[in-house]
Amino acid sequence: MSEAKWYILHTYSGYENKVATNIKTLVENSQLKHLIEEVMVPTEKITETNNGKTKEIEVKLYPSYVYVKMIMTDESWYICRNTRGVTGFVGPGSKPIPLTDEEVNNLGVVKTQTQASFKEGDIVSIKSGALEGFEGVVKEVDSAGGNVTVAVSMFGRETPATLELAAVEKIAT
Repeated sequence: MSEAKWYILHTYSGYENKVATNIKTLVENSQLKHLIEEVMVPTEKITETNNGKTKEIEVKLYPSYVYVKMIMTDESWYICRNTRGVTGFVGPGSKPIPLTDEEVNNLGVVKTQTQASFKEGDIVSIKSGALEGFEGVVKEVDSAGGNVTVAVSMFGRETPATLELAAVEKIAT
């Protein structure tokens, strides 16, 4: 386990990808992978409909910010801080503050995959959310996305519901 922590760099608007690429290139060329492990600009894909045409676009979750997982040393600080487009680290004064594990999870910087204890066709009980207490049949499991689609019988009809993996549990048969 490394002692690297996540830090946030503030950048000029529109420079996020350029800053991330420049830091990655410098780390690669200077062989500093042991200090700066990961550089990322968190994005998500959204579907946009315009004049009847649907297209998928990628948008930045946090514009003007770049996330860097690194071991804080004078050298790693200097590389990040002096990259063109960076205005500074997020933190009081000139002292960068690492993100806590809770903040990393809440910001969605690192996506953890949850392993489902059930498969298609299993009967599950919904233990949280609007459908709490209902039972249904698993139609699809998306471990990477952390979701499960369950067919729930409501008012005599089978209704599909997409839920988080943690919101359902397999009923022992």
